[in-house]
Amino acid sequence: MSRSLLLNASYEPLCVVPSRRAVVLVLTAKAVVIEASDVELHSERLTVTEPVVIRLTRYVRVPYRSRAPLSRQGVFSRDGHRCQYCGGSAETLDHVVPRSHGGRHVWENLVAACRRCNHTKADRTLDDLGWSLHRSPMAPRGAQRLLLGHGRWEPAWTPYVGVGATA
Repeated sequence: MSRSLLLNASYEPLCVVPSRRAVVLVLTAKAVVIEASDVELHSERLTVTEPVVIRLTRYVRVPYRSRAPLSRQGVFSRDGHRCQYCGGSAETLDHVVPRSHGGRHVWENLVAACRRCNHTKADRTLDDLGWSLHRSPMAPRGAQRLLLGHGRWEPAWTPYVGVGATA
């Protein structure tokens, strides 16, 4: 099923919703379509184009959350499903500073890793092995933290999200 970017009335990104939910919001006049795809959805009496970006008609106050909640899918999305040691396809998570060495379970200490690299690294540090990371791990910020874990971004979302479509 397709997905749609949901914007607040102020055009700030709120979340990603299934296209079916987006259509319901538009039909109940709770949202308006900003960008639509070429796909048409048909019912018995109505034909609607599938929305890609919608905006709420009324402003919704969202409580401020300083950090994105840590999740396995979020770490994989942040790292592009690539091993941060060898660049291969990642299947596991690894603590850069092992927990046995006092490493914490936080965004800044977790990276995606392939099974081979994770097994080879075990409970050793990067200095012990002479390894380096492809990219320093960090907590997602801004709109990226709201959209983390939704797989591939639609190119039409980029102007509204304000970051590259690489999540």
